[in-house]
Amino acid sequence: MPEGQLDLCVCVPARNEADRLPVLLDALAAQSWKPAVSVSIAVNNSTDQSVAVIEQARQHHAGRLEIDVERVDFPPHLAHAGSARRLAMENGLARLPRPGRGLLVSTDADTRPPPDWLAAIARAVDRGADIVGGRIEIDPEEPLPPIVDRLRRSWDRYWQTVRAIEDDIDPLPWDRPPRHGDHTGASLAIKAELYTRCGGVPLQASGEDQALVTAALAHGGRLAHPADVFTFVSPRREGRASAGMAASIQHLFDLASRDEPARAPAFSHWRERAIWRRKLRTRPGGEAMLALAEPHLPPMPHDMVLESAS
Repeated sequence: MPEGQLDLCVCVPARNEADRLPVLLDALAAQSWKPAVSVSIAVNNSTDQSVAVIEQARQHHAGRLEIDVERVDFPPHLAHAGSARRLAMENGLARLPRPGRGLLVSTDADTRPPPDWLAAIARAVDRGADIVGGRIEIDPEEPLPPIVDRLRRSWDRYWQTVRAIEDDIDPLPWDRPPRHGDHTGASLAIKAELYTRCGGVPLQASGEDQALVTAALAHGGRLAHPADVFTFVSPRREGRASAGMAASIQHLFDLASRDEPARAPAFSHWRERAIWRRKLRTRPGGEAMLALAEPHLPPMPHDMVLESAS
């Protein structure tokens, strides 16, 4: 899609991220996307200099970044990722001059997207996607310890096999291989009209990004995971959101520290799941039923030893 035909806004929740925000904003300014990049930042419940560093970036990248920032202190029962991401997305939605041609692009304050990130997302939309998930890559400037990195690569290889099973049994024309399987708030784009139609980011303490995707799928959204859409993230283990990326990294460290093999669902379970999905899709309204039913299926047993990466 020609860049002049698509309006987009990058939406960022930020809580005490003064150290990380300059990295993100420099990366957004370096995008190959030709128009000025619109950015909506929700600085929430913060006690650091986040607003000040954002203002410095606004001046430094004047003409390249168009930054809107809202500083808010949510009450304790709303001081969570769902409220912050929703505020950033709603403010981003208001900034789109043509919502019918608009795209909201969620990311986190500790990411460093590569220069082609926005352009790759736009290409996926042009191919028919309504929602575009980006792969999460550990920032090479902050490498993991070797033992943790080997475990992460083992999981990467496992998920590549799962994707191959799905593509063989239940291929989707708008989510063709090569593809990954990530669609988290660190890199998640959604058409503005679909975002509005499905109710936006839910006000829940964690998992708000996955809940948004589920709602969008239930409203007919087509989700794609192009291999060329990815972002780098910090491997920090103390995050701002419970059950977020930092918790996942901590889990890797915990697994790597144990003197026992990691376990995962056997591939046969994924074959059965792919067959179930394919059958459900053939029914009237099957896509919506699938999106609503799958999160409530019993968890798969972890009955296979994860093969170690060399």
